[in-house]
Amino acid sequence: MNTDPQIDTLLYPLRSEMTGGVTGWQSVLCVGVAEPLPIDELIGAEITYVQGFRPDFLKLQRSGCDVVPKVPDRGDFDAVLVRLGRHRGQNEAWLVEARNLVNEDGLILAGGGKTDGAVSLRKRIAKAGIAVDHASLNHGAVFWFKAAGSAALSDLVSPSVTTVEGRFVTAPGMFSHGKIDEGSRLLAQYLPDDLTGDIADFCAGWGYLSAQVAERSSCIDSLHLYEADYASIEAAKSNVQASEGLQTEFFWHDLVNEPVNHRYNAIVMNPPFHTGRKAEPELGIRLIEVAYDALENKGQLLLVANLQLPYENALKSKFRNVETVVEDVRYKVLKATR
Repeated sequence: MNTDPQIDTLLYPLRSEMTGGVTGWQSVLCVGVAEPLPIDELIGAEITYVQGFRPDFLKLQRSGCDVVPKVPDRGDFDAVLVRLGRHRGQNEAWLVEARNLVNEDGLILAGGGKTDGAVSLRKRIAKAGIAVDHASLNHGAVFWFKAAGSAALSDLVSPSVTTVEGRFVTAPGMFSHGKIDEGSRLLAQYLPDDLTGDIADFCAGWGYLSAQVAERSSCIDSLHLYEADYASIEAAKSNVQASEGLQTEFFWHDLVNEPVNHRYNAIVMNPPFHTGRKAEPELGIRLIEVAYDALENKGQLLLVANLQLPYENALKSKFRNVETVVEDVRYKVLKATR
């Protein structure tokens, strides 16, 4: 059974043979899909999954799927299936990349929930003069078109890379794409200037907090970034400029399910509290537990969170000392000592 109801929406045109069937398909690329597709129709075709979110990447890998963390640079696929997400710019970029990866007779098929912008994206494609078919199912929408005759697709795409403050490279799909998250900015303002030893940034995103740590603390020995989103941790490699003598390492890592093999003198963290649209404060609580286990004795956790999130009890159940550094109308910065 699919845990994502929009998988059935995505596959509906194939199962109903609206696309003309899959006879002769030898290779298929599936982008943005978080679980193995139940595609009996495609048995015999080689299926490659693109999944940059580490927990989903690992789930696909454990299921025996051929999975890569980013869209290939080149390919000659018979079809590309795209599970659209919440980010318009990322959806657009995926479709342009898909067009460049299919052969001349290749099919691009994309679908998702109506709140994912599937309908508006399909209308923009049709308005550009591209022959696009569509269907609806499960409060979702799916559309498809042939690569031939879709050259105008690239004209619909907004610039995929945005530079923040003239130095930080970000792209659609990343957390806080195109701007500095206000919670992270608040934490950065209250970072100590005297951090020493080995420091980690949990849930590092595209590297803003780590860049602030590197600039403010001249006596740290190493700075390790952990992030579950592949594109974000790759961007962080260019966004965090290490000073001479500072060792930086970047980990594409699922902090909840993969062990942290280092111990740190301090950890900074702006933890996510949802993986979808629904708030999951227990995710932040689990990350607090992981941070505690990764700290040396007397190590410090510096954390920013939305004001309403109930992290204080979780911190006090683990840490020797917990204090509120600052609060504003939306966020709080908490400091906990192991």
